[in-house]
Amino acid sequence: MRRLAPLAVAILPGMGGPNSVRAEDAVTLSEIAVTAEAPRPVRDGPAASAGYGGGTTGIGGALLPVDSASAGIVSGAQVNSRPVTRPGEVLEAVPGLIVTQHSGEGKANQYFLRGFNLDHGTDIAITVDGMPVNMRTHAHGQGYADLNFLIPELVGAVEFHKGPYFVRDGDFASAGSVRIDTLDSVPKNLALTSIGSFGYGRALTIASAALGEGTLLVAGEAQVYDGPWVVPDALRKVNGVARYSQGTALDGFSVTGMAYAARWTATNQIPERAVVSGALDRFGTLNPTDGGDSSRLSLSGKFSATDPTGVTRASAYVIRYRMNLFNDFTYSLNDPVNGDQFRQRDQRVLGGGEVLHIFQGDLFGRPLEVEAGAQTRTDSIRVGLSNTTFRQFRSGVLDDRVLESSGALYLDTRVRWTAWLRTSVGVRADGYYADVRSDTPANSNRATDGIVNPKLGLVLGPFSDTELYLNYGGGFHSNDARGVTATVDPQSPLFTVTRSPFLVPSTGYEIGLRNRSIAGLETSLALFRLDFASENLFQGDTGTTEPSRPTRRFGVEWTNRYAVTPWLALEGDLTITNARFSDTDPVGDRVPEAPTTIASAGVTFGEPLGWFGSLRFRYFGPRPLIEDNSIRSRPTALFNGRVGYNFENGVSVSLDVLNLTDSKADQITYAYVSRLPGEPPEGLIDRVFHPVEPTAVRLTVAGRF
Repeated sequence: MRRLAPLAVAILPGMGGPNSVRAEDAVTLSEIAVTAEAPRPVRDGPAASAGYGGGTTGIGGALLPVDSASAGIVSGAQVNSRPVTRPGEVLEAVPGLIVTQHSGEGKANQYFLRGFNLDHGTDIAITVDGMPVNMRTHAHGQGYADLNFLIPELVGAVEFHKGPYFVRDGDFASAGSVRIDTLDSVPKNLALTSIGSFGYGRALTIASAALGEGTLLVAGEAQVYDGPWVVPDALRKVNGVARYSQGTALDGFSVTGMAYAARWTATNQIPERAVVSGALDRFGTLNPTDGGDSSRLSLSGKFSATDPTGVTRASAYVIRYRMNLFNDFTYSLNDPVNGDQFRQRDQRVLGGGEVLHIFQGDLFGRPLEVEAGAQTRTDSIRVGLSNTTFRQFRSGVLDDRVLESSGALYLDTRVRWTAWLRTSVGVRADGYYADVRSDTPANSNRATDGIVNPKLGLVLGPFSDTELYLNYGGGFHSNDARGVTATVDPQSPLFTVTRSPFLVPSTGYEIGLRNRSIAGLETSLALFRLDFASENLFQGDTGTTEPSRPTRRFGVEWTNRYAVTPWLALEGDLTITNARFSDTDPVGDRVPEAPTTIASAGVTFGEPLGWFGSLRFRYFGPRPLIEDNSIRSRPTALFNGRVGYNFENGVSVSLDVLNLTDSKADQITYAYVSRLPGEPPEGLIDRVFHPVEPTAVRLTVAGRF
């Protein structure tokens, strides 16, 4: 909660630049309480160049965790110093994480991390202010994580963990987890206007003021965007946030309301053969009525209190979510007369929360912390799938109602045995229940499942300003509850289907190091492996279950942050991953869409007044698109830049240039069978791609008062 940034840096050293705190310098609970009360420096150093104000933030978590070489925290100032195309790209502040889009701007992003095509969020758990973003048993895809409601300027900090090693991480967190906390206040009110290429326009206001014994913050955003597409995106989006907070990180509370709504037209991925033949423009579409609308309303709260035994934290939320999505990926493969467009509908109310207590004491005279917590979540869902033509209903496929609940208990024991040895031993137990009521009666049923996972960590050092990390943990992701109870194909009820397991286990291993021997430079290296069990996946696009195979991924990550001076910072990250199916099958052993190489680099400069800027490079390497590796994607290399000026009167002007080199690369590429008019009835397999937008400029004028 409020004024937790110094605490966050203390508890998760890494990615903090010149303000990083070494793990061996971790402080006691009483010292942290004093630190939490101290005013937080407002966007100092290179990050101040973003020119978007500042404030206070808090990342929930333990006080003395045993972290890993691939865990860290990024300040909101660092996040906002980066030029981004869309809100979800703030997650690219996490080293090795790629965020892209294959559809209209109102749809959830595609995520790639550690050799995973995470689709729209299947194996990366994302939370905002303690609220889960991932939607289970979603109409479009399991774990669907739509971040379009996020206002980047409100981000206070981004905490990330990679791998299933941490007790607070459960469903969807096998590849990693990202926790975003937003600001309680801003030092100055902000009014911002942006205009740019391809019909881009945005207006934002953020204001905070004292109210009673606390602080009230309100924010409002409106955005329009057409894009370079032959059929404009026609994105129309509005956002609102209101928060009241009192107290400090260790004794205080906040209550937050959020509202979001958007509608858009989508240019989905298109077949390469149509562009090569000249039948279709690179920015064209084969179905001008694809797109959708979405809305989200939420109310959440956080509470923390300190007593002689330690710290108690609690959070709760309720979310109302709506989505309609129209897609046409195969064109005339299934229905040559009416086309293959379909509508996916998702309506739900979900609620849940978390409570934890961190006990402090000693074990045989050694500093000890025991963290015990519980989490719960319940979704009341209505999901539908129907065939459509130009968004007009043609026939129904399924209309299901699902009640899905889960609960988790976790325990973590952390001990500092010596000045150079820390350990963490934890366990997490998850239980799931689902009640599916389908309009295909044979697919209605109840299901339960549970899983218990150990979480182990060890830190050695520092030795010559170097710490060594060992991590092991079990994780899982849940499957769509409809796939767990289904027995027949909803489109052809005479055909039986194989049920999916409810919970799919994973196992992760990691060894790493973090070095700070050069002043201002923090470099980390991690070797990792992640195994996933054999599984079946429910496909929201068809309403059926598809078999999948066991996988193994191993790789290396190298991350660097260098605060050269108080006004200049450099970054560089590289991830190389080998992803393979771990069984034997003549179709091949490559995991489709699994990236081998991801790299990024950046330079940020500026001070609170005067010139500021940023240049970012992002490389998304080639990927196998089918199991035998005979069809591959091309690499994507992009540069984004920003330059601006902060005036003494509180006004700042900045210019973002996106895709600086006008790369003709692809945002994303797939390979599957589709059929265009005149092609054989069985269709053709081909690359289908969504292009990178051409060079675009966005001018922003902001005032703080």
